[in-house]
Amino acid sequence: MQVRNDRAIVTDGPFAETKEQLGGYFLVEARDMEQALEIAAAWPSARIGRIEVRPVEPALPESARY
Repeated sequence: MQVRNDRAIVTDGPFAETKEQLGGYFLVEARDMEQALEIAAAWPSARIGRIEVRPVEPALPESARY
């Protein structure tokens, strides 16, 4: 996801392009993917780069997520 000219652009795909690097990650709690995309669109980094949004594995115990 990226935001350009106040418009969210979502690209569906299971991978980042090889020219991109992981600069870190944030784990946010959202009720569903729609809310997760809203949170990502409001993130300042979405205006200068891209944000990859992925669900957390449901079977992963909450104590192991942090």
